[in-house]
Amino acid sequence: MSTAGTPSSQGSPFWRFSLRFYRRPQVADACIALQEAAGVDVNLLLFLLWHAAGRRAFSTAEVEGLERRVGPWRNTTVVPLRALRRALKTPPALVEAGAAEAFRTRIKAVELEAERLQQEAMYELARAAPLGTAAASPEAAAHANIAAYQAICAAAFPKPATETLLAAFAKLEH
Repeated sequence: MSTAGTPSSQGSPFWRFSLRFYRRPQVADACIALQEAAGVDVNLLLFLLWHAAGRRAFSTAEVEGLERRVGPWRNTTVVPLRALRRALKTPPALVEAGAAEAFRTRIKAVELEAERLQQEAMYELARAAPLGTAAASPEAAAHANIAAYQAICAAAFPKPATETLLAAFAKLEH
């Protein structure tokens, strides 16, 4: 049995938050919309929301620092695995369709593991030193963190996706 704040066999508190939040209605679609439209790293977005649940707000500079830390892993592992998985939705005809789909399923599992490893490393960053500053409420921190993340992205966040995430976040028990 683990104590609060330490990883367990089900992953870190951050990983468990991510799974719980991502499964909320419309959250996955909103995250994918942000990923596609603005290049959002969903793991980084979830990290910012996890911290917001603890009333921690991040500055643009802090989000940039996190991006510099996690970007190389994401770009070397998660992004290529995602591209391969997506490409295999319509695989070349050489391999039988069932075998190709089984292979795609294995790639999807490896992609998820790469994301989990990224999240576990991000959790360790949070354990090493306090991140962000105190906010008035979880909702205020969530708004601030999303705004700080949007400020470092090349593209604007689609408003409906952002509103969906903030509405789902507001319904969480903090």
